[in-house]
Formats: sequence, structure tokens, C-alpha cells
Amino acid sequence: MKIGIVLYPTFGGSGIVATELGKELAKKNHQVHFITYTEPVRLGELRKNIFYHEVTTSDYPLFKYTPYEQVLTSKLVDVVKFEKLDLLHVHYAIPHASAAYMAQQILLDQNIKIPFITSLHGTDITLVGKDPSFEPVINFSINHSSSVTAVSKSLKKETEKLFKVQKKINVIPNFICIQDYQLVNNDFYKKRFAPNNEKIICHISNFRKVKRIQDVLAAFEIISKKIAVKLILVGDGPERSSLERLSRESVYSNHIYYLGSLKSTKEVLNISDIFFLPSLTESFGLSALEAMACSVPVISTKTGGIPEVVVHGESGMLSNVGDFKNMAKNTLNILSNEHQLKKFKANALKQAQKFDVKKILPLYEKLYEDCIEGHFNK
Repeated sequence: MKIGIVLYPTFGGSGIVATELGKELAKKNHQVHFITYTEPVRLGELRKNIFYHEVTTSDYPLFKYTPYEQVLTSKLVDVVKFEKLDLLHVHYAIPHASAAYMAQQILLDQNIKIPFITSLHGTDITLVGKDPSFEPVINFSINHSSSVTAVSKSLKKETEKLFKVQKKINVIPNFICIQDYQLVNNDFYKKRFAPNNEKIICHISNFRKVKRIQDVLAAFEIISKKIAVKLILVGDGPERSSLERLSRESVYSNHIYYLGSLKSTKEVLNISDIFFLPSLTESFGLSALEAMACSVPVISTKTGGIPEVVVHGESGMLSNVGDFKNMAKNTLNILSNEHQLKKFKANALKQAQKFDVKKILPLYEKLYEDCIEGHFNK
């Protein structure tokens, strides 16, 4: 198949999953065309069966803001037409699904039929979707997609609650390639942060308010009073500067490290003992899955799709949103008992294996085939 993938090429979960999906499809000899405004962060070097089409914008005096959706639509028309694509797969509803629909109609006027799949990842529904000004567009785009997917049952339920969905929403969870997360001989890196074999807690996110990173710091203070522990924070975003100021006021400030955004986080995860995720909401929790793939138990909130990924009492522990004291207690229970920690680590990896790309990719391939067949049999 020749597949066009439209995505946000950033560090966010939707962009990472879309990029990794394209790379895995290319390995199975599908021809993949990434269509976005800059090269996806996980794309990297030149690869077989992968092509990149940049959506370029220009500033016109008439427009206060660049009309990206219209430029994207035109690019989709161009790529579909001249690369003879079989299918478009757009990740994130706004503005990708509406642009795909418009491109579909333009191409239909030229006797070219192209189906498109919309994958819902989270904030396009739970954050952007709650804005009344976007509701009509998202609702229309979902219902006029050839097929729709959501990354968790929780997100499917939320979408059906917020919108008048007439389309069937297929739940296809996020995935990882387990073998890509297995590192060996990483002790030299661990010594850099924990020279005296202290336990390491890490958190990875885009540092927005919804991630509640202040709860990480609050729990870390409680934990640090009981055991020797280090905290590594990976990522960047609007909350970082205020959190850094808060960290400097802590008596444990010398044990807290801010590493900024990293293209690869597996090196940090592989030296960690606990992954902390105190989010207000998570549609799936890709970072938690990546942690478990590195045999790292997850301490998280039981919100959104997280309970579908992390098994409470086995691969991690779940608490109510905002209950950092309980999260600290759960962390201490695991870290204070080496046998318990070893058991949780083994269970974390076992749980992550359920989301390996080898099990998830066929679901997408089947959906593609059904979507193409159904569209052309209309």
C-alpha cells in the first residue's frame, strides 16, 4: 500500500506514535509518505520506503495568521495525486482531519478517490475538543472520516460523550518496539546521577499544567526523608521555569536534575527504578508504556486510559489525582524492598510486551485494507 501520514512532528505522543507507525509499515514494504511542516523528530536518517513532504507556508499581508489548514489541504491534494496514494492516515483531529476531508473532495472532483482514517490521540478531544469554537469542525471531521481510531477505551468513551459521533470508533492502543528499549552496560550513565547507588525516580513530559509535575516534587520530598533517592526530570514546556524555582527552594535541590527535551529517553529510563506520572488526565500514557518497556514500574494517577496500560499492584501503583502522599507511600513500599522492586520490574516488562508493535501493527494493516476496500466499493 501507498500510505500518506499526516502528523504534528513534535515530541508529543501523537507525533511519536505516527512516526513509529510509518517506520514499521515501511519495514513491511509499504510505501509511506510523511506530510507535515518539518521533519518528525523520530524520523532520523534516510530509510527505505519512506518519503517526506514538507508543508511550506508563506506570510501574506492580507492574513493576520498563516492559513495552515488550506496550505496542508493543497499539499495533500498534490501528494495524493502525483504519488498515487491509496490512503491518508491523519493523526490528531484539528486541523488534519478537516484538511483531509477537503482534499478528498477536491480530488473527487478530479475523479480521484482517496479514503482517510482519523486517529484521535487525546488533547484533540479532551482539550481542544471542549472549546465550543472547534466542536462543529471536529464533529464533522470525525463523522466524515472513512474510519476512526482512538488510542484507548477511555478516549473513545470521552469522544462519544463530547460529540455526536455516528462513526464506529476502533480502539487501537499505542505501541512500542520492545527490543528498541533494551539497553545493556548502562552503569556508567547511572553513576553520573547516582554515584552511591541511590534509587532513581524519573518523570518525562511536555511540562504542561495537566502533567501536575508539582506533585512529583512534593512526593519526592516525602520519599527523600526515608531513603536515598535522585529525581530526573526530562522535557520542557511552560511549567519548567516555575518548577525549577520551586526545586531550588527544596533542601533536596542537589538531588534533582532537569535534562530538558531529549530525542531519546530510553537511556534515562534504563537507569531508573520508578517512573512517576501524576497527570490530571492521560488518554493513553505512552511515556508510562515506554518506562515499562525498560522494566521500570509506574507510579501514576488512575485517570483516563492509564488503567488500561498500567496494572495496579503488578506493573505499577495507581492513586487518585492530586494524592501525592499516597503516590509517595506506594513508591516507598516498592523501593524499600528489593524483592518487591524486582517483582514489579519483571511485571512491568511483561505488561509492556502486550503493546509490542508486532501485535498492534497488524490491526492497522487490517483497518487500512478494509478502509480501502470499503471506500472503492461504494
